[in-house]
Amino acid sequence: MGFYADQVLPRLIDKACGMKVTVPERQRACTGLHGRVVEIGFGSGLNIPYYPSAVEVISAVEPADLGWKLAGKRLAESAVPVERSGLDGQSLPFPDNSFDTALSTWTMCTIPDVDAALLEVRRVLKPGGTLHFVEHGLAPDTKVQSWQHRLEPIQKTIAGGCHLTRQIPELLTGAGFEIRELDRFYEQSAPRFLGALSLGYAAAPPMNG
Repeated sequence: MGFYADQVLPRLIDKACGMKVTVPERQRACTGLHGRVVEIGFGSGLNIPYYPSAVEVISAVEPADLGWKLAGKRLAESAVPVERSGLDGQSLPFPDNSFDTALSTWTMCTIPDVDAALLEVRRVLKPGGTLHFVEHGLAPDTKVQSWQHRLEPIQKTIAGGCHLTRQIPELLTGAGFEIRELDRFYEQSAPRFLGALSLGYAAAPPMNG
């Protein structure tokens, strides 16, 4: 992966995504998780404190070994069992209909083939299972969008392929999810080009539906 991507970027993400301003958003995204949960883009385990008691086990999908290492203290203190179960959200190593719920926080921006990843999440969710998410993406305002398009090449270079202009609701519906709740807003204290958030959950109908 290279020294920067392997040793530096996971630490930067841990610090940037671990700011206190993200806590309410993580809490909201985790609300309603239950049973067996697959979390794509587990990172350094920043969601661990907010897993509800109804969660039985977390199957964590995370490609970065250092990210998993940085999660060590959180994993040790977790009341919910967490197992590292995959490295690539685009190809999940689970049978169909394996999970009750799924979680993605600040992850869809970076996955190279996000359409494939969402189809995989839908495949491994039980029919009616829900994907809970908070993601940044294309802003609702044209002036902010213009800046996002200008800055995206730089963002992709320094932030491990992170896109600023992905349209999260459209990605979800394009993968066949039915959005049940969606809140779109700008994150407090974040630059608008980086803080246009989509938060909610979407249900997975049967794959042949």
